Amino acid sequence: QVQLVESGGGSVQPGGALRLSCAASTRDFSINVMGWYRQGPGKERELVAAITTGGTTNYPDSVKGRFTISRDNVKDTVHLQMNSLKAEDTAVYYCNVKGRRWPGPIVNYWGQGTQVTVSS
Repeated sequence: QVQLVESGGGSVQPGGALRLSCAASTRDFSINVMGWYRQGPGKERELVAAITTGGTTNYPDSVKGRFTISRDNVKDTVHLQMNSLKAEDTAVYYCNVKGRRWPGPIVNYWGQGTQVTVSS
């Protein structure tokens, strides 16, 4: 079992910044991709940022240039620096890891979610 502990959510005014962190507790589990998803009110869950073990990142156009994902492969932690926040960034943000316990299949694990509210 992989446990994910998130921190760093909260409320901020438009134009502000927040940093989310997620620590993964793993045992004999090899993480391939770490990332963040979000689900706004009445919306489907969507990818916010992802990063591979090798450091390749992926962002949707909606957050490019504003959000930065980083990862510590030794500590199995992932961070999301969110700058220039907008009201439409308001959502519950979920940490996600994809990996495997050899020789099993690739599986997903999710954090409990942390609320980010952007409002004046």
